[in-house]
Amino acid sequence: MTQKNILIVTASIGSGHNKAAAAISNELKTRYPEAHISVVDFMSPDTAYLNDLLKEIYLKMLDFVPGLYKFLYSFTAGPVKGTSVQTLLAHFMKHNMASIVKKHQADIIVCTHPFPCAAAAYLKSKNELEAKLFTVVTDFCLHQIWIYKNVDMYFVAHEQLARELYAKGLDKNHVTVTGIPINRNFTQEYDKKMLIKKFALQENMPIILIMGGGLGLGGVQTALEALETLTVPMQILVVTGANVALWSEVNSYVVHSRHSIKVWGYSHNINELMAIASLLISKPGALTTSEAMAMELPMVLQTPIPGPEAENADYLVNNGVAVLIQKQEQISDIVKNVINDPDRLAWMKEKARELKRPDAAQKIVDVIAYYME
Repeated sequence: MTQKNILIVTASIGSGHNKAAAAISNELKTRYPEAHISVVDFMSPDTAYLNDLLKEIYLKMLDFVPGLYKFLYSFTAGPVKGTSVQTLLAHFMKHNMASIVKKHQADIIVCTHPFPCAAAAYLKSKNELEAKLFTVVTDFCLHQIWIYKNVDMYFVAHEQLARELYAKGLDKNHVTVTGIPINRNFTQEYDKKMLIKKFALQENMPIILIMGGGLGLGGVQTALEALETLTVPMQILVVTGANVALWSEVNSYVVHSRHSIKVWGYSHNINELMAIASLLISKPGALTTSEAMAMELPMVLQTPIPGPEAENADYLVNNGVAVLIQKQEQISDIVKNVINDPDRLAWMKEKARELKRPDAAQKIVDVIAYYME
């Protein structure tokens, strides 16, 4: 095999795109230890100041005016307005992408976010990029902003997304259904008794895992307050992500709670926490929920980001692996009902077993390997 330079381009808007990139990178390194594999954050100030500024605007919008984000997401979903935004993004970011590709002498580019995909696809359309371009759609839904005719291969979560791409005019030979790539840690068997001992927990008592995603969003405090109203004894594991203020708030909450609560910031053993949890309460990020499905962990979903996460939630609820909180005051009743219903928990686990695609990263690398060899 001729030595190839593989460039994986992610975007640090939430942790999902980065985790997908890491899963693919790890799989490539396992299979091709001699290959040159680089992972670049397209939205980092080290890559481009304006890209980083755009990320900050996006995060502020989610925090303060989520309704505006929802409007913009819906407004650009169609082919006419969406294509205009795609062209604008491509022009805005093409020089950054060109310089990254040149720096890494990339033969193969893998994008886990639509922004770098837009720039790379534009360069290919102008014959300014010879590298093969692969795109990993990191949601269970499809928005116009992902779709470009110059992508050599799309990797998507399920068959319906493939059909949507065909309907948009993409060739069937340029779309592969793989699932969303996750770390191999979520595909292993775990000794639950050993882990319960490791985390100083008790057997025979419900363990609720609460996560707010990599940014520590997702109504963590609200969920804790709701669970405080439940008299049934439970153990609560909270992961606050990169949100230091939330980590501090939850730690101060622990002292006064009737439940046993343990808190982590950005945890590297989510796989172990999911292995022992009875139920996950989370926002419906596609990577977190893919990990949970791989672990066959029933989910209660709350506070989805308008747009993609709301559509992710619909997909998961419709397939029986999750329950969606429509109003925050429903949390305690829904958690109580699910946790006290062994048949329902078993049914949700079974649905997750049917839906999960834990080997997505391996399947993606199978296709990349074909182009490498």
